[in-house]
Amino acid sequence: MAKGKDIRIGVILECTSCVRNSVNKKSTGISRYITQKNQHNTPSRLELRKFCPCCCKHTIHGEIKK
Repeated sequence: MAKGKDIRIGVILECTSCVRNSVNKKSTGISRYITQKNQHNTPSRLELRKFCPCCCKHTIHGEIKK
């Protein structure tokens, strides 16, 4: 049976370089990924290097609010 508290939660990762350079970009759009994290092991905000199709390179994607 599942516990009452959800330890793993869904989070959204957003490209940090697209957010900063949104005015100077040729293509419009922001790269976002959906993943899960364990609240007990990772209480701080999650940051991962992922591929951004808007920037055409690997950049840091940070956790945003839902």
